[in-house]
Amino acid sequence: MASVPSLASSVNQRVADALASALPEAGGADPLLRRSDRADFQANGILALAKKAKANPRELATTVVGGIPTGDLIKEIEVSGPGFLNITVADGAIISTLAARAADDRLGVPLNASAGTTVIDYAQPNVAKEMHVGHLRSAVIGAAMVEILEFTGEKVIRRHHIGDWGTQFGMLIQYLLEHPHELDHRSGDGDEQASGEEAMSNLNRLYKASRALFDSDEEFKTRARARVVDLQAGEPETLALWQRFVDESKIYFYSVFHKLDMDIRDPDVVGESGYNDMLVETCKLLEESGVAVRSNGALCVFFEDVKGPDGNPTPLIVQKSDGGFGYAATDLSAIRDRVGNLGATELIYVVDARQSLHFKMVFETARRAGWLNDDIKAVQLAFGTVLGKDGKPFKTREGETVRLVDLLDEAIDRASAVVREKAQDLTEAEIAERGAQVGIGAVKYADLSTSAARDYKFDLDQMVSLNGDTSVYLQYAYARIQSILRKAGDAKPAAHPEVALAPTERALGLHLDGFGELIAEAAAEHAPHKLAAYLYQLASLYTSFYSECPVLKADTAEQVENRLFLCELTARTLSKGMSLLGIRTPEKL
Repeated sequence: MASVPSLASSVNQRVADALASALPEAGGADPLLRRSDRADFQANGILALAKKAKANPRELATTVVGGIPTGDLIKEIEVSGPGFLNITVADGAIISTLAARAADDRLGVPLNASAGTTVIDYAQPNVAKEMHVGHLRSAVIGAAMVEILEFTGEKVIRRHHIGDWGTQFGMLIQYLLEHPHELDHRSGDGDEQASGEEAMSNLNRLYKASRALFDSDEEFKTRARARVVDLQAGEPETLALWQRFVDESKIYFYSVFHKLDMDIRDPDVVGESGYNDMLVETCKLLEESGVAVRSNGALCVFFEDVKGPDGNPTPLIVQKSDGGFGYAATDLSAIRDRVGNLGATELIYVVDARQSLHFKMVFETARRAGWLNDDIKAVQLAFGTVLGKDGKPFKTREGETVRLVDLLDEAIDRASAVVREKAQDLTEAEIAERGAQVGIGAVKYADLSTSAARDYKFDLDQMVSLNGDTSVYLQYAYARIQSILRKAGDAKPAAHPEVALAPTERALGLHLDGFGELIAEAAAEHAPHKLAAYLYQLASLYTSFYSECPVLKADTAEQVENRLFLCELTARTLSKGMSLLGIRTPEKL
């Protein structure tokens, strides 16, 4: 089905046509239509146009109003102040437009005709290390952006750039070669496979033991460093043990992502090691083109506006003086791969704001090398820090970083308590299932309802509250609608454009109609928090409608059906919007 024009776009077109007729030289000018407190919409563009044409803005506005027919779409239109237009749409137009949206599986949301291919880099844990609270935001924000962009028609390729290479693997592998009994359970090569927690428990123990030996024994340190060289050279036994560490870690990663209700697929996991074969060529291309130069033996890229505390330029080091490669070489090789092999037209990196300078330098280097240009863009979707209730970075009482799995378990426990308290006809199994959906939803929503660039406080009491801007409030609004629809009996949702609307019905209808434009805005601006804000307002408007407008006990059968129609479309919009944020909407709570 073709996309459904919103009321705003239809009204905007009517005003633009009348404006072009009244002032031909302004043909194609934007009337600057906005939602308004004084009417449904206000058009503010006439003032600037009148000034440019040296006309009286109020007179021009009056002429424009005279050229706009009222009735089917626009109920009334008046000139306000120095030349604003206050526009009220007809009740029938609201319901007719919503009926067209309801008839479409996509709720009338258009597909972007100029969509391209976006590679989105998110959820980047490190092999042989536990995921902590710092890994939460990249995963949650990235997954939401994937869903939003795909819904608009973009081809999205997921990339999980895991930390699976580097000096610590020499240390781990050498330790395991010298203490083979330490990896004491089978991991996928027998009938018994470790759980995620068991896999990480083993890796943690190995990491701590090997680190202690590395720090205390110079001879072991020398052997470990030699093992890194073997790893980089692809020595078979070393590579096999490295692969085992990666496989063990993936068991663990996937268990955490499963708890986060996220779908991470194996082909999408391309770690630092995936670009090893490209590193030498990347350096050669940069050096031959003059983008990078040798400085004290290292291959560096310099920038006019990046200087250290001493005032001297701080370069991006692509290759170290000892021949080793840093993050820059890997990130630049990844750009080459994503543009050249995957055909990306946009690269999005969901990475901590503290790495902004690094990515600014990497992107500028890639532009100078010609790998990025006006048609192929790279952006960092930078995110802030997760804070505790005290406003400081979230730590345990012992001052350690909080394990992500502990945080998620606590959220599920808190949410299960809330569900149990409210549950009327749910079994224990249903309470457990809903508790997980509500708890994980609460964690995701708290993150996504804050602008990514801002820090936010992790407060579970607030997150699982039934009141305020929380996912639980939205989930209960959805469940309440499902309850009404179940109780409706023979009455079925049906749109009746001839039925007059109460003020809260109009407000709800106008907000529902803005869903498509909001999705386009959230996608273009990489702003999932705008979708969260829209959904919270939708649930709030529904709550006002529900409290003021009897649904099943409305005055006429047509009014009952019309209000059930508004309920059903609200539920579908809530469900679709929340699924784009990665949040479930249980039918009963």
